[in-house]
Amino acid sequence: MANIDILKNYKHIHMIGIGGVSMSGIAEMLKTWGFVVTGTDVSLTPIIRRLQRTGIYVRIGPDFENLEKSDVVVYTAAIKPNDPEIVRAKELNIPTIERADFLGKITTCFQDTIGISGTHGKTTTTSMISCCFLRANMDPNIQVGAILKEINGNYRIGKSEYFILEACEYVESFLKFRPKSEVILNIDNDHLDYFKTFENIKNAFIRYVALLPKNGFLVLNADDENCLDLRNHSDATAVTYSIKNPYANFIAKNISFDRNGFATFDVYFNNNFYSTIKLSVAGIHNVSNALACIAICHSYGISKMYIKDALLEFTGANRRLEYKGTFNNASIFDDYAHHPTEIIATANAIKNKQFNQSWCIFQPHTYSRTKNLLDDFAKALINFDNIIVTDIYAAREDNTYNISSQDLVDKINAYGKKAIFISDFNNIANYLKNHVHGDDIIITLGAGTITNLSKYLI
Repeated sequence: MANIDILKNYKHIHMIGIGGVSMSGIAEMLKTWGFVVTGTDVSLTPIIRRLQRTGIYVRIGPDFENLEKSDVVVYTAAIKPNDPEIVRAKELNIPTIERADFLGKITTCFQDTIGISGTHGKTTTTSMISCCFLRANMDPNIQVGAILKEINGNYRIGKSEYFILEACEYVESFLKFRPKSEVILNIDNDHLDYFKTFENIKNAFIRYVALLPKNGFLVLNADDENCLDLRNHSDATAVTYSIKNPYANFIAKNISFDRNGFATFDVYFNNNFYSTIKLSVAGIHNVSNALACIAICHSYGISKMYIKDALLEFTGANRRLEYKGTFNNASIFDDYAHHPTEIIATANAIKNKQFNQSWCIFQPHTYSRTKNLLDDFAKALINFDNIIVTDIYAAREDNTYNISSQDLVDKINAYGKKAIFISDFNNIANYLKNHVHGDDIIITLGAGTITNLSKYLI
């Protein structure tokens, strides 16, 4: 059970940007532990409505009244130093703590924090591991970066010392945590607006694994050379998994896919048959994610029966190739992919499904990522039959990069694949209505508001 004494000086916690996936999870945990929690954000969303239903007061726009009553102000990395609430807190000498630092404090409340990191696949793998711990009745505490139907939200309060946590590398947030075990899925070029170079990304992961104690576990993807190298920088027990590397501890063999693109495969542990696993999520990348899950759960003594049943029942976190319904007798899927590697994984995942033509509607996420990875995005998107690109979702940025969605469309066309730019979602819907046929697949891709298009189509 969590020892929250470290937070006892904070009776009233005010949160700026409370509607974020991580922030909202923290807010609900704090409310459950008996703290007074208030917050602000820029727009009313389903997550904020959920917070309000739990009794957390959330104001759209600044809330100086509650801020001035608070003992600490927690804010997201996207909040600028000149934010009016931050300025007011500093005028009143109210402590301000960035989200990652505060979440780091929460990890110290638990004896056994398990951090799931990597450039891609964190949410799905965190969800898989959470489902296995739940199935084994280990009563875990959970924070995951999406809504997980098994816990009816993005967090869970348990009574154990286990805290299963999605640990993001952006702005080196994960260095603020105190993990006992870590799962590292991959290391890829991303968040270059912060890291600048791949070497800086790799060095952040090296510092992250160095946080582990000797009695912890470090689960590594043996198919990723940079990831595998991390075992040389930690004293924790290293456990490896792989689809291709025959020297890994956990290996997937005899992989096959059904008409939905769901894999069945045999798992070998140290060259001995372990179990046959059937998934209910599509794609070869989810075979890899499942191996990571199996490796850490086995290390924690969870029986293969619980692991096998939990993975079969897991149908995905929201926005991870999530089936939404039909439009013009075509199936609609919504996916969070916003990096070229993730887009390729999604394209490969649907290839194992049965359909006529694929329609990808992609919303680039941040100007810096679009600029830095423009060519990689174009090469990834040409894996779809039909490509529509909409406006770049700015997120935390201003367009100081002289980049637009039309630049991406031009790059795709230069590779000989037709792509078009359509800004307005209504116009996209009308275009699809006139061109999509039965048995086609429509995929909305991106980390921003593109998810609303699938809802609108249905």
